[in-house]
Amino acid sequence: MNNYNSMLPSNIRELIRVGKITGPTAGMSKGYTQANLAILKKEYAYDFLLFCQRNPKSCPLIDVTDVGSFVPNSIARDADIRTDIPKYRIYKDGVYIKEVTDITDYWENDMVAFLIGCSFTFETPLLEAGISIRHIDENCNVPMYKTNIACAKAGIFEGPTVVSMRPMTSVDAIRAIQITSKFPGVHGAPIHIGDPSQIGIADISNPDFGDSVTIKDGEIPVFWACGVTPQAVAMQSKPSIMITHAPGCMFISDLKDEQLSVL
Repeated sequence: MNNYNSMLPSNIRELIRVGKITGPTAGMSKGYTQANLAILKKEYAYDFLLFCQRNPKSCPLIDVTDVGSFVPNSIARDADIRTDIPKYRIYKDGVYIKEVTDITDYWENDMVAFLIGCSFTFETPLLEAGISIRHIDENCNVPMYKTNIACAKAGIFEGPTVVSMRPMTSVDAIRAIQITSKFPGVHGAPIHIGDPSQIGIADISNPDFGDSVTIKDGEIPVFWACGVTPQAVAMQSKPSIMITHAPGCMFISDLKDEQLSVL
C-alpha cells in the first residue's frame, strides 16, 4: 500500500488532491477517522440533517459545513471537500450521472456538506485485536448491499438501509460486536449477523456497491449499517442534485479514532 497506512491524513489528502490516489481508502492513515460524504443544496439540508438524526446507525454525523463552505468545520485542517476525496459520485434527480475525481466545477454557493462516520474507522481496533478484515486482505473494496430495512423518513428523504459486510468466524464476530459497540459515531455494533436473506440480500456474491470478497468455510457474514445509505436514499428521494463519495473512497480526517470511542 505504499506505506499509506502509516501516513498522516494531511499527506494522504495531498496525494488525493493531485491525483496520485484515486481508489478505496481502507487501511490508510491507520488510527484516523474516515468519513462518508453527502453534499446537498441548502433547500434540502434541514430535511437531510433530520434524516441523519433519525437514522444514526446508518448516518452518524461527525461534521456539517456552513452553507457554501467546502472546508470542514472541525475534523480537518487545510482540507477541501471538493478535491480531497479520491472519487465522487454525482446524482441528479435520483439518477447516478457520473464518477469524478474533483467536484470544483459542480460546487455551488448554497451547498452544504455532511460528513458521516465510516466503518473503516473501527477496522483499526478490529485489526489490533487480531481479527482479519477480508477486503483489506484481498486489496479490494468492502462489499455493500441494499437491504429490506427501511430508514426512518424525514422530509423528502426515505429509502433502504445499506449495509457493509465482513466475513468472520463466530468467535471473531462476538469480539467484533464488543469492539464496534464502543464506536457509535461510526455505525457502532452490527445490525445483522448470519443469513443475508433475512435482510433482503438475495445473492451475497453480488454486492450492490463495492467488491465481492471470499467467505471461507466456517465463517459467517457480519453486517454493519453503512454510510452509503444516502446514495440509495438519493435514488429513491430524487433531490435535484446530491454529490457523494464513491463507495469505499472516503474523506480522511485529522480526528483520531479513539476520540470517537465511548469507553
